Amino acid sequence: MYDSDLKATWADGRYELPPLPYADTALQPLASAETLYLHHEKHHAAYVAGANAALETLLLVNEGRLSPSLAPAATQELVFNLSGHILHTLYWGNLCAQPQAGPGPAVAAAICESYGSFDAFERLFVAVALTVKGSGWGVLGVDPVSRRLMVIGIHSHHEVLLPGFRPLLVCDVWEHAYYLSWRNDRRGYLNAFMRQIDWNVVEQRFTKVCCHEY
Repeated sequence: MYDSDLKATWADGRYELPPLPYADTALQPLASAETLYLHHEKHHAAYVAGANAALETLLLVNEGRLSPSLAPAATQELVFNLSGHILHTLYWGNLCAQPQAGPGPAVAAAICESYGSFDAFERLFVAVALTVKGSGWGVLGVDPVSRRLMVIGIHSHHEVLLPGFRPLLVCDVWEHAYYLSWRNDRRGYLNAFMRQIDWNVVEQRFTKVCCHEY
């Protein structure tokens, strides 16, 4: 079942760019209005366009109107761009204008079970996201085998991603996410990110995973 974040990302046989759930000035100091505009309207939109282009190529191959030799490259393009589209949508959804005190009861309990304390989790999450080489993501999700929380670093949008892994909280560490506002201070950006997480959304995602709905 789609997470509620993803329902607005597909319509009439095409991937669509969902609108931001807040004003372009809402995430300061994490992201300036200029950063937010470029990130959403240019970078995220480019992944949507790329996913649609790859999907169109694969449909034409399937109809016999293009050579099957084009399918492998189109498949890779679809995986890359669609992964970027999904992760960006989850990223916008787990941020909020008003900082919250901390995670809800279910996520807080799961964090304590997996990491001992929220502070220990935060240190690990920042450390993993800080050391993703080049472009990628820091992600808190649910291990499909143990059903415990797991922090991973994703390279690009789709590399080093566990099959069946369910993301609950994602942080974009591609330079376009922070460079205009933070220059090369990724740690400063990550510390600001931790203060603007919408823990209500993370709690809802976790509940859906536990109920096998996500």
